[in-house]
Amino acid sequence: MLFLQALLGLIIYDALRSIGSFNTIHSTIKSWRVGNKLDEQESIERVCRAVNYACAWYPKQVLCLQRAFVTTYLLRKQGVSAEMVLGAQKLPFKAHAWVEVNGQAVNERSNVQATYGVWERC
Repeated sequence: MLFLQALLGLIIYDALRSIGSFNTIHSTIKSWRVGNKLDEQESIERVCRAVNYACAWYPKQVLCLQRAFVTTYLLRKQGVSAEMVLGAQKLPFKAHAWVEVNGQAVNERSNVQATYGVWERC
């Protein structure tokens, strides 16, 4: 079920992005509330696994902002207080989006917090 929700979330992100601006996506994320709390660690693992599978099956390349958008939504729906974080590094310039729970990055392969300076949390 989470896999299908993640896949639908990727589609919704693409639709929002095609009809709106980044502000539309940003305000959408800010409006999401955290649902009833379940087992946090199990929820994080299940959501991350579902998002990874959905990204693998999605017919387009999924970028970090889209992945973070869907992961944040599903985690909050599961009762996990997740934040989408936007950051950048100066040289060479790179921007990245990721998800944090209790200040820890989830579903990341590298230490994004050491690599990127945070400019927004939502």
